[in-house]
Amino acid sequence: MTYRIDSVLTGKAHVFGARGEPSAIAKTPATGPRAVTFLGIAGDEQADLSVHGGPDKAIHHYPRDHYAFWDDALGGHALLASPGAFGENISTSGLVEDAACIGDRYRLGSALVEVSQGRQPCWKLGHRFGIATVPATVVRTRRSGWYYRVLEEGAVAAGDALALVERPLPGWPVERAFRLLIAGGGKREPAALAELAAMEVLATSWRERATKLLG
Repeated sequence: MTYRIDSVLTGKAHVFGARGEPSAIAKTPATGPRAVTFLGIAGDEQADLSVHGGPDKAIHHYPRDHYAFWDDALGGHALLASPGAFGENISTSGLVEDAACIGDRYRLGSALVEVSQGRQPCWKLGHRFGIATVPATVVRTRRSGWYYRVLEEGAVAAGDALALVERPLPGWPVERAFRLLIAGGGKREPAALAELAAMEVLATSWRERATKLLG
């Protein structure tokens, strides 16, 4: 399975919230190839490293497929006219959360990346759109996007391929993990939570969350 990368996006941290909180959620398309390092795409920043960035969340991918849903749900919004509305680094069409699996390895340009977790939305998404309910809608609809860790550094540019190399966990699409760990479904599936807690390719923070939900 191979997908075309529509856009590679990066952003710098700026004052964002009402209390002066910084954010780099506003991403703009990069021109030409960008280096892909173990901590992300060259030129990209994360403002709060306690919850963003790091090896398990080096690159954020959000499907352009969802933009039509959001345009309808929000009654149209200027941010949806181009990629980057959700702070994503990678935009493609054709690959969504019920098809991308935890542990999937993809050749991203010349880099090798691995799906580590879904994206858990925070208040910054609501603030960016000016609609406080956006994060709750992400959770309810499980249109979350996902993160990659970088296994092999390389370079990527718009127009490059995102090609599936290996799928070790076909029973664990991102949507399923998100439903169990973030959207409240885990209470009814303790055996699945135990599997997530022991899943080595799952991001550490999500493994810890699975353990906590197990009680």
